[in-house]
Amino acid sequence: MDQEQILDRIAAMVDDERRLRDAVASGRIDSATEHERLGELERALDQCWDLLRQRRAKSEFGENPDEARVRPSSQVEDYQG
Repeated sequence: MDQEQILDRIAAMVDDERRLRDAVASGRIDSATEHERLGELERALDQCWDLLRQRRAKSEFGENPDEARVRPSSQVEDYQG
């Protein structure tokens, strides 16, 4: 996945997050469902941001950004840059 694809994926997940919050506010889904789905989205977002950081770091230091790999969510969860 290249940088543009990662950014597109992040934007799509942020849109999904907004839709979930709207759905719970309007009563279309319950808060437990929202919480579960938001947790999944947050883990996937953490992975995307980590992959993007890896690619940028590799580029900055003259390495091949295509060698960056998605790391397990347990490794990147709640990362604070």
